[in-house]
Amino acid sequence: MLVLSRKSRESVVIGGHNPLERLLKVTVLGITRGKVSLGFEVGDDIPVHRWEVWQRICAGALPPPLHAMFCGACHVTGSPSC
Repeated sequence: MLVLSRKSRESVVIGGHNPLERLLKVTVLGITRGKVSLGFEVGDDIPVHRWEVWQRICAGALPPPLHAMFCGACHVTGSPSC
């Protein structure tokens, strides 16, 4: 795991090194009472979920139509189960 320190309004980028790679930009929007607010800039076709939501999606806790809609792994594999 890579651990980085960022202050409010500072960002981290993932990918995007060449024009064919996707870019994800994560910005620390604020820190209040131990909670960090993050902003995510990524293409509309890339799903972004909180970890616990993604786990429920991939565990099949959502009905199949919603599961397929929200689970990025299903879009990659074409499989209804992650």
